[in-house]
Amino acid sequence: MKKNILFACILTSFAASGAPYACADDAKSEAKPDNELSFNASLASDYRYRGISQTRLEPALQGGADFNNNPTGLYVGTWLSTIKWIKDTPGAGSTPAEWDIYAGKKGEIAKDVSYDIGVLGYVYLNNHLDQVGLKDANTLEIYGQLGYGPAYIKYSHAVTTLFGIVDSKNSGYLDLGANIELSEGLNLNLHAGYQRVQGINSSAATYSDYKVGVSKEFKNLGGAVVSLAAVGTNADKTFYASPANGKFMGKNSLVLIATKTF
Repeated sequence: MKKNILFACILTSFAASGAPYACADDAKSEAKPDNELSFNASLASDYRYRGISQTRLEPALQGGADFNNNPTGLYVGTWLSTIKWIKDTPGAGSTPAEWDIYAGKKGEIAKDVSYDIGVLGYVYLNNHLDQVGLKDANTLEIYGQLGYGPAYIKYSHAVTTLFGIVDSKNSGYLDLGANIELSEGLNLNLHAGYQRVQGINSSAATYSDYKVGVSKEFKNLGGAVVSLAAVGTNADKTFYASPANGKFMGKNSLVLIATKTF
């Protein structure tokens, strides 16, 4: 998945999909219009979702749109990224992209304490994982997040099977992080995650991931944000190997992302 397109939210985008970014600082943003529609586009050196490459450790094109009703905190959005893991799986189809659709509500509970709750669907059009001994890749999660200052804690719960993994319904992902301002336009991004996978593949599929990075806004480039992060996992190297070349998709690596919001 974002989300949602404020600078503080974009900072967290390179550990997960662009669907809705974890963000603890919305309460500190400047006054916004009642209704706000915005668009974003990114070029990434690798699309890492919860630490696992979705593009065979290769670059990805990404983009999305968000609509926010600021008085109520209600929002809806969509985000897409190129992927390779489905078409790399023999017989699973040629799905070229992940399409995220999400909606939720965010706001402030008390001073410096924020919340965000919602539902997120991951759509993989024309995937045929269910024809190669797995389940349909389409996944639906509900999520809830609490933020305090620059820090947040978020939990996502799968109400369907998780990305085609057999018997994985009710899997969950715990996300802890902070986006700390170092100077104007420069932020330190910290993240730790734990993906618990239910079912017969639980021991091989469950893992932890991390991210340590920095993000810089370049006002002379129209507010474009460039992020560089060290990411990695302790995932099983066999379970999370690419079907195309056998390489481990959760390896330690640097990920570079350039994002522009319109």
